[in-house]
Amino acid sequence: MNLLQQYTNYIKSQDLFQQKDRLLIAVSGGVDSVVLCELTKQAGYTFAIAHCNFQLRGGDSTRDEKFVHELAAKYGVPFFVTHFDTNIISKQEKKSIEETARDLRYEWFEAIQKANGFDYILTAHHADDNIETVVMQFFRGTGIKGLRGILPKQHRIIRPLLFARRAELEIFLAENNLQHVTDHTNLESDYTRNHFRNNILPLIEKSYPGAQENILKNISRFTGVALLYEQSIDQQKKKLLEHKGNEVHIPVLKLLKTAPLKTVVYEVIKDYGFKAHQTTDAIALLQSGTGKYIQSPTHRMIRNRNWIIITPNQSGEAQNILIEENDTRIGFGGRFIELQKFQNTNYKIQNNTTIAQVSLDAITFPVLLRRWKQGDYFYPLGMQKKKKLSRFFTDQKLSLSDKQNAWVIEMDKKIVWIVGLRIDDRFKIVPSTKQILTITVST
Repeated sequence: MNLLQQYTNYIKSQDLFQQKDRLLIAVSGGVDSVVLCELTKQAGYTFAIAHCNFQLRGGDSTRDEKFVHELAAKYGVPFFVTHFDTNIISKQEKKSIEETARDLRYEWFEAIQKANGFDYILTAHHADDNIETVVMQFFRGTGIKGLRGILPKQHRIIRPLLFARRAELEIFLAENNLQHVTDHTNLESDYTRNHFRNNILPLIEKSYPGAQENILKNISRFTGVALLYEQSIDQQKKKLLEHKGNEVHIPVLKLLKTAPLKTVVYEVIKDYGFKAHQTTDAIALLQSGTGKYIQSPTHRMIRNRNWIIITPNQSGEAQNILIEENDTRIGFGGRFIELQKFQNTNYKIQNNTTIAQVSLDAITFPVLLRRWKQGDYFYPLGMQKKKKLSRFFTDQKLSLSDKQNAWVIEMDKKIVWIVGLRIDDRFKIVPSTKQILTITVST
């Protein structure tokens, strides 16, 4: 079977795209992308060409851009080009040249794709690239998913040459008399991928002949393993995670009984910006006291009684906090509440909205401190009819900001106190009250 037949068969078997689709091919001018253009042309697909000039190789970068422009003219297809001051951007963003170029490239490709209505972006990654990627991922410690290598389809990004070895592409290039440009930096080992390509993999192949073909077979195996792994993790998440608004609540005891614990914990927390090395800290949190937390760039993971709560950083903390009978001080929303208990003997009621004075006889712990939500209602002190909090806030002429920052204390779905505003009549102090609970809010 020739390369063109393999190409069309791979597209169909992987369901990569259809004959009607409009394709944008990322072209550097090297062997791989030139062959991809020719195969796509011979297969009868509609495509355009996009080229990034990273301005990293002086005159060679200008030469490559000119070559790709002429290639687009040869095929009579639209040509898109952009220029990046990659060195400057790399320093500004404190990233490697490789990472910077990759991010810039894909961001631009996606912008061109969306602006011009292309269905997919094609890149010329091939089997040898996949081998290099898997070996690099192994040493980076990326886990099962990393060992799948480069996926043939990720959203709008398609890699239709993953079935082919580099040598096969070179043979096709020669047979079809195709011109290309050579990036001499590929022969240098300054970049990580080049070091693996030029030094590590040849050394491995020398000790284990056929190693690279074996890696390709393992990629196929690990793809199936990763699918089973993901299905198992999804089942564990369904058992453990309770979604409450923008928070995730996880019962500590149930999580501790999960095996393998370290693997499950990592798969849960990585979705919220936590890194692999934080898995140990997350597990330690299961044995810590209330209020302890660890943080990612986007989220906090907080221990709250018998729960782990994962909450966005913008909220600063859990939005649903359990208050136990022996608690005396709890932080929330940049404020604190302090709890004190008194016997109802010579107790003087204080006229202060920052203090809730309620009948402890009517309270059953734990109670819940949370943000208010639409549909909440209570019986305002002195009234026998219920009122929605939204209406109460309007009557009190609260600003939008004040409404958004309103919290309540709730017991058995009954609101005890709108913090800093009004208690519920059902929890008021009466002559028969034996014990009084005061809850003071402060900043």
